Amino acid sequence: MKNSMFKRVLACLLAALCVCALLTACGAPETPADDKTTGAAAETNAPTEPSAEAPYDYMVLVNKENKLPDNWESVIVLEDAQNTIPEGVELNKDNEYLATDVFKVETKALKAFRALQEDLAKEGITILLDSTYRSVARQEELWKQFEADKGIEYTKKYVAVPGYSEHHTALAIDVCLIKDGVIINDNDQMIAEKDIFAKIHAKLAAYGFILRFPEGRDEITGYAYEPWHFRYIDSPEIAKQIMDSGLTLEEYLTRNSN
Repeated sequence: MKNSMFKRVLACLLAALCVCALLTACGAPETPADDKTTGAAAETNAPTEPSAEAPYDYMVLVNKENKLPDNWESVIVLEDAQNTIPEGVELNKDNEYLATDVFKVETKALKAFRALQEDLAKEGITILLDSTYRSVARQEELWKQFEADKGIEYTKKYVAVPGYSEHHTALAIDVCLIKDGVIINDNDQMIAEKDIFAKIHAKLAAYGFILRFPEGRDEITGYAYEPWHFRYIDSPEIAKQIMDSGLTLEEYLTRNSN
């Protein structure tokens, strides 16, 4: 009895163990599908190094007819910059902002400007940042302010429509001069400094800048001659082509659109 009963119990236990083993082998997946999906997603979303290419076009055209791209202000890379006023130069209420304001410039444009500034200093020419990046929101404030103070017709004539100013790009830099220890930031006085600006303009292309509003081309650019307004396009080669040919940015882009 005991041996027979023992054998039957042992047989039942062995059978049960076999069934469990079979169920375990068939029912347990090697790798859950969710784990594979999660792993792929984690790999795709893993942080990556920033691209060496800027997410914006340095040749972008912004003028009275061409609006700033909608996403521009969300991707432009800005840096803060301040002027260093040489010793002995006196400031007044009309130019003290040159020493106190923090200017914002696109990072590569600022680096190129500092190199240009240093090069010109070797020839005894001092230029300062005067006007750089201006947000669309700030331009809207200026527009409302001028409209309230001067009226709509004056505002339309002298103030860029918000969204259509090249200064929104942070690639445009207006400069002023220091000559004989005096700051020259009046437009008419700067236009009169033909010799100085001729030397400055001759160096622009080497640093990727162009003269944005050449003399006598206002019908194309929409603006009168501004010897102080430089535009960074990142390519010294293309800048040289534009400067040597006397073309405006509008004309260059039209001719090379294909």
